[in-house]
Amino acid sequence: MSFQRAVGYAGDLLATDAYGLLARDAASTLIDVRTQAEWTYVGAPDLQALGKALLFLEWQSFPSMNVDAHFAARLAAMLEAVDVKHGASLVFLCRSGARSRHAAIAMTSAGWAPSFNISDGFEGPLDPSRRRSVIGGWKAANLPWTQT
Repeated sequence: MSFQRAVGYAGDLLATDAYGLLARDAASTLIDVRTQAEWTYVGAPDLQALGKALLFLEWQSFPSMNVDAHFAARLAAMLEAVDVKHGASLVFLCRSGARSRHAAIAMTSAGWAPSFNISDGFEGPLDPSRRRSVIGGWKAANLPWTQT
């Protein structure tokens, strides 16, 4: 399992290891913090095989890309509405692992720990040709996803 501890949140996981955590930990929850445009045009993880629902909440709003100043409070309300308890593992996902890292830090600061970041994101890092999804990430790992 690929895991790296981090300052301010529980740590980084590769997408494959995050999926494993979600599969074996019934209380764990995946939160996709990309934009509505990304969910629509790029797709989203599919957790049906795990019997779980994915939560969607933008960290930054498209097209301004301003950070949602109320992100932690809004997500806390969403988590409580679906009966996720404090202490459940929260796993955050964005395109490449940057926004999701900030979200994991914000939720840890708000008392929701452990919060993890999927470091290779949904589309993965850029390859030498500056293209995504060939060397890492949820999609390149052939984890379940769907076009929304």
